[in-house]
Formats: sequence, structure tokens, C-alpha cells
Amino acid sequence: MGRGSNSVGKRRREAERERKQREKGERARQRRADSTGEVEIANVSDIQTAAVNATVEGVLADGTILTGEDPDGASSGPPCRLFVGGLSWDTTAVELRKAFADVGEVVDAVIVMDRDTGDSRGFGFVTMADRRAASKAMRELGGHELDGRPIRIDMATDR
Repeated sequence: MGRGSNSVGKRRREAERERKQREKGERARQRRADSTGEVEIANVSDIQTAAVNATVEGVLADGTILTGEDPDGASSGPPCRLFVGGLSWDTTAVELRKAFADVGEVVDAVIVMDRDTGDSRGFGFVTMADRRAASKAMRELGGHELDGRPIRIDMATDR
């Protein structure tokens, strides 16, 4: 066996890995296309693409960015899911929903529970009605205290 055999195997493994990644992406696109009546959740790449393609027309005193869209318009895209970390173990989904409802329309709020003990794992997810509400929530609530603990908010990513 020569030295070249290792690189051939490595190239095969890399090609297989890339093929699996492409297939996984295609399956995700197909699932989104085939969804029936479910709430579509914006993923990070969709939001980043929209942000890159947006035209900024101005910035208000409160930091709101004005685009060509109507600022009081109904929606700016599909619902957007946020990861909320650093939650107190005593925080409930109702309290989480209430905290985020002050900055925009909340579609869903979930606290992740430990499957063995049933206790909170200290994080959850909030689905906002659109990305504008999600961005506002990240800006206004990130680092603020909820039930005595500072919370961390990020865009949720697909598994």
C-alpha cells in the first residue's frame, strides 16, 4: 500500500460527507415545501439574507431601522423563533410569554424540561409573529432580568 491510499480514502470520506450535507439540506427544503398549514418558522439564513437585501431609509431615535416597508405594517415575514437562555428554574411558559408580549406578538413560548426529573433545564424558546418583533425583543430584553436572572436571547437555529 502506497501513501496515496490514505488520501484516496480521505477524499471518499469528504465526498460522502458533502453528499450527506446536500441531501440533508434538500430534505429540509422539501419538508418546508410540503408543510400543510403549519406555522412556517424563519431560519437564520433566511433572516440574514433578508437583512443583507434590505434597504435602510433611516433610523428613528429609539433605534428602529426604517426600510421601504410600512413600519406599522402587519408582518415582516414568517414567525421567528428565539432561544432564551439563563432562565430561572421557577420561570413558567406563561411568564415567559408575558415578558415577550410587551415587545411584540408572541405565537408560542416553551420552557424546555428535563425528561427524567420534569424540572426546567433553564432555557426555552419563544416564537415571535415576525422577524421585526424578534429583533425588537432581542434588543430590548437581552440581558434584562426575568425572575431575578439575566436572560440571553439569540436567534434559534435548526438542529
